[in-house]
Amino acid sequence: MQTISVNNLKKYYRVAQKEPGLRGSLKSLFKRKYQDVKAVENISFKIEEGELVGFIGPNGAGKTTTLKILSGLLYPDDGEISVLGFNPYERKNEFLKNISLVMGQKNQLWWDLPPMETFLLNKEIYEVSEDSFRTTLDELVKLLDVEDILKTPVRKLSLGQRMKCELIAALIHRPKVLFLDEPTIGLDVVMQKTLRDFIREYNRRFHSTILLTSHYMDDVKELCKRVIIIDKGKIIYDGSLAKIVHRFVKNKTISLVLGKEIDIKKLDSYGEIKELKFPKVVFNVLRKDVAKVTTNLLKNLPVEDLNIEEPQIEEVIRNIFSGKELI
Repeated sequence: MQTISVNNLKKYYRVAQKEPGLRGSLKSLFKRKYQDVKAVENISFKIEEGELVGFIGPNGAGKTTTLKILSGLLYPDDGEISVLGFNPYERKNEFLKNISLVMGQKNQLWWDLPPMETFLLNKEIYEVSEDSFRTTLDELVKLLDVEDILKTPVRKLSLGQRMKCELIAALIHRPKVLFLDEPTIGLDVVMQKTLRDFIREYNRRFHSTILLTSHYMDDVKELCKRVIIIDKGKIIYDGSLAKIVHRFVKNKTISLVLGKEIDIKKLDSYGEIKELKFPKVVFNVLRKDVAKVTTNLLKNLPVEDLNIEEPQIEEVIRNIFSGKELI
């Protein structure tokens, strides 16, 4: 079943322009120039129920703007949007009770109160029954292991502890659609993994539809089979994460460990040498030639170990954004 549908979505901002210095400030008082910034430019995509989709792009690409439109915080300039069959910008109660937006840089927890107070407040706001509230809270607290901090003032919690509690506050009403905007930003690698594990388990257990933005490629690689890549307000890729490499990268890397040192001239014929530090040699080889080159290496050289690797996803995405020709 289709949960999110976006067709030809557009969102522009009119931004004032000012020359630097006092003269520019005075001039702008009488005659101000404006520039239209295309935050989102004619994008379309669909997300099925239960999908966990990565929404990635550089700063200013339009990710957060899109999430705010989908959650009803911003009104689109043009296009058709449907989330759970609702128009988000109408902000109907039934719609709001079934979605949640978590932004890694924004807090909904009351700073001087324990997290439990926010959970109870959200229970009343979303009209969650007592039985459902207790069941959901117990499950989330157990999954995130935060039972010992529920009565501690938020200001005394670590960033990781606060982020766990932010997620609980956002999920107390068991939303069918969850928008996650940089949920692991600023966290250490251990806490990032903890939250990734939780998001994966929550998606599996409750079959929720999740749209995730993140600058940490580990988040995307571990959680999302499908990614939507946006740059300068336009979608430049929508599909399988694994297929990005096959579509945009023509080479693979062959790393091998030699049993003895050999003449470097014998290595040149196998491919571009990226690294040579005996006993390790790393080749850059055309994808179509990998099988043939591997056979020849094993046949003709004293190979003790050999490994074939795809390029790092971070490198692939970075090159896509920079417009480089990937070879």
